[in-house]
Amino acid sequence: MSYPLRPLLFALDAERAHALTLKALSVRAKLPYPAAKPNPRLATRIGALSFANPLGVAAGLDKDGVAIEGLFGLGFGAVEMGTLTPVPQGGNPKPRLFRLVADRAVINRMGFNNGGLEAGLARARIAARGTGRLGINVGANKDATDRVADYVAGVSAAAPIADYVTINISSPNTPGLRDLQHGAALDELLAACTGARGDTPLFLKVAPDLDAAAVDGVVRAAIGNRIDAIIMGNTTISRPALRSAQAGETGGLSGAPLAALARQRLADVRGASGGAIALIAAGGIDSGAEAYARIRAGASLVQVYSALVFEGPGLARRILHDLDRLLARDGFTDVAQAVAA
Repeated sequence: MSYPLRPLLFALDAERAHALTLKALSVRAKLPYPAAKPNPRLATRIGALSFANPLGVAAGLDKDGVAIEGLFGLGFGAVEMGTLTPVPQGGNPKPRLFRLVADRAVINRMGFNNGGLEAGLARARIAARGTGRLGINVGANKDATDRVADYVAGVSAAAPIADYVTINISSPNTPGLRDLQHGAALDELLAACTGARGDTPLFLKVAPDLDAAAVDGVVRAAIGNRIDAIIMGNTTISRPALRSAQAGETGGLSGAPLAALARQRLADVRGASGGAIALIAAGGIDSGAEAYARIRAGASLVQVYSALVFEGPGLARRILHDLDRLLARDGFTDVAQAVAA
């Protein structure tokens, strides 16, 4: 479905359009809009943390927390800002963000560009959340000499402010970052971060490019270190059949072509964990039917990003409307009942 501003935004460079969208959302937050009525059927939870609905904004859309209130105003039950690094960094050279319109996809090689923890957390601290949950996604600086220390700094600073904190080791755009998804390096990282979080739920975001053995290792490490949820996943460096001219750009691919891989990896994580840890699905979710399928496959929450580029600001309410209808059709009184059902 198109939306009125799409032709204008698509006439602009993708990163410029992104910046204008965030600006518009920050302005929207200052305008009076009626809040959506709570719908008990859409409620879900991860551990002790309840969510008014299971639809979240994935990290990367609002890296610095400039549009938190505007995003909640669109109807999302959770907004995950970031990735924030301890020190501000500019990211990779431009151009670094590409729309693949024919594929309903995006390729990015942003490289954790952000204004740093201090500035981002200052915005998060004062943002009105209503019934929404604010996640803060943290990462390591590109030039970090001790990446574990960077993550610990992020977790300890964000935990008193966030409803949950996400350890992001899934980005393909910071050299060597994905190495932290394996073996002793992963255990060391998770143990250190768990010690820094206090009582705040801690999530782990991993890549959909992991193979079955790596998925097993991630699940064992996450459960062993008392991580509350696994987010599967981020962008992929694989390239399914694509039609757009920009298909050869380097970076992570997101959007519709990622859906099949994301579904498979969600199933892999669910199979490896046997339901012992909560799961959050991301990648190629663009409809209520797709969100519902991921929930039935084991996800307690779902996250969107690229679909917003193509579907516009009405996406959240459309997904939630259709999700409510599907839950009612199948006799579920809330989302939590439908997870892996």
